Amino acid sequence: MSDGRAAKRVAKFIKPLRVKPGSTVDLTEDYDPRYKAGVKKRDGVELLRTGVSLLADYQARLAAQDTYGVLLCLQAIDAGGKDGTIRHVMSGVNPQGVRVSGFKVPSAEELDHDYLWRYAQRLPSRGEIGIFNRSHYEEVLVVRVHPENLDRQKLPEEAKGPDVWQRRYREINDWERYLTDNGIKVVKVFLNLSEEEQRQRFLKRIDRPEKNWKFSAADVREREHWDDYLEAFSEMLSATSTPWAPWYVVPADRKWFARICAAAVLAHTLIGIDPQYPSLDGQAREELLDARRGLEAEAP
Repeated sequence: MSDGRAAKRVAKFIKPLRVKPGSTVDLTEDYDPRYKAGVKKRDGVELLRTGVSLLADYQARLAAQDTYGVLLCLQAIDAGGKDGTIRHVMSGVNPQGVRVSGFKVPSAEELDHDYLWRYAQRLPSRGEIGIFNRSHYEEVLVVRVHPENLDRQKLPEEAKGPDVWQRRYREINDWERYLTDNGIKVVKVFLNLSEEEQRQRFLKRIDRPEKNWKFSAADVREREHWDDYLEAFSEMLSATSTPWAPWYVVPADRKWFARICAAAVLAHTLIGIDPQYPSLDGQAREELLDARRGLEAEAP
């Protein structure tokens, strides 16, 4: 398939997942966690393989051009499938060109800085794909659902007023615009999991010894805040899907389909950059030919 045909196919596939900038999102009404675009699971393996191959090609070009970086932000509620998505989608790319960063509870040093500081330390370099497994959006999700975390951030009182979330949306949008203007393309994926599917995945983590390590009693306590998280996610998607850093809501109840979607979103971003291998100038080309002639002369 030509690059042009592939680009059009990918763009068409992910269009229903994109959050239109300026739109108001209600996750309970607007996005179905079990949506699969008419794709059958038996066809999903080949689709994912095609997507991974496309990513490998474009990642090599991205690294060689060394002009743009790509930041993929992955957000989901617990058991949404972030780790598995990263593992499968990035399975065919050069690991030297990918950096995955996860963000846990902030350290004392991180709390002594502004809330975006620790995320800025992990940004991808030019030629690199960076993946945030959870991201700066935790600052308007977990911190919002558990406002005691806001108190731990040592903010002055005037910075903790009722407009704090709207202000953070604006600051995040401005920061992402700054990154984009400086060659770091930002793309954001929300893995949209249903409450029932989360329940089933939690049960599997409890029942299977090899998955016990993934489960914590805190996960169940967080589940009690399901409606609060849904509201926070809906408002976040509404306020921060922009033309320069769009959100994609990926149906996550079927892991295989979520992985295809995530690969397509990332591929679409790279296709939009259209990185090219550098071409040599006349002098460099002549030096290359001289080297070739020298090597040929060594032949027995």
